[in-house]
Amino acid sequence: MFQPRRPRSFLFFIPVLLCIALTPTLLFAQQDDEVVRVNTDLVVLNITVTDKSGQYVPGLKLSDFTILEDGKQVSTELISSFSVHESPFASVVLLDTSGSMETRLSLARSAAIRFLDRLREEDVAAVYKFDSKVEQVQEFSGGRDLAPMAFGMRAKGMTKLNDAIVDAAKALAERQEKRKAIVVLSDGIDTISGASSDKALESALAVGASIYTVDMSATDGSGFRNQQSVGALKTFAEKSGGRFIATPGGPALRDAFASIADELGHQYTVAFRPVNRAHDGKWRKLEVKMSRDDLMVRTRKAYRAPKG
Repeated sequence: MFQPRRPRSFLFFIPVLLCIALTPTLLFAQQDDEVVRVNTDLVVLNITVTDKSGQYVPGLKLSDFTILEDGKQVSTELISSFSVHESPFASVVLLDTSGSMETRLSLARSAAIRFLDRLREEDVAAVYKFDSKVEQVQEFSGGRDLAPMAFGMRAKGMTKLNDAIVDAAKALAERQEKRKAIVVLSDGIDTISGASSDKALESALAVGASIYTVDMSATDGSGFRNQQSVGALKTFAEKSGGRFIATPGGPALRDAFASIADELGHQYTVAFRPVNRAHDGKWRKLEVKMSRDDLMVRTRKAYRAPKG
């Protein structure tokens, strides 16, 4: 039986007052540009570190990490905080209920239940469904049961995948948890969103949310459609530091959702001031290297500088 663990934390600040002064301010775009904007002088990275067998690696120190921004090393003087703890996380589960999901909706609903069942006592999750519109099925809570209305969902309409990710990012922007995630169960074919895939990804990155995607089209025999799905869902996962899951059925699905929940509680967090302080609204490439060759690292690939 899964037992919630008590949080353990190690924090240092250089200095504490700097972190207070540079607290992020979240700004939401207007109707013509539905992207969550962040005006901040801190970049926050949630980093997953595993060994080659896929096991999480505890006990690492800041000196084990080298952070690069556009190829330039972030010096220790620019790092304001480093923490390693099994901390609470907030997540939004997005269920695709469009017409193309008709034969897979029951499987997607079961997967959502599996994810909620793996939440720890301190974690919270909200559930949304999306087709021709995006609707909240369940508010953020620590409840382990899917809301009754989720069992009455029917597959219909078009697919607002990008808009659903934007809405999830807006919901997560209101949360105080450092760990944030968006879990997408979809066949990956957006057909009607007002937001582009780039804007959806930017919204998630702006609130520090990793996107975990499950390709629900993997059991569909139409090859071209599968390739489209894989491409879209992989991009969301890889650029945000999340994970793409290609096999949605049976034990693989159960194991995947257990591991997503576990991963979100075992990440390292580093906050730093940018090397390039220009407020030009441009993307900065991020890379994290480890001091040990036997370690695998995963985090987001970029952040966007504030503008103005």
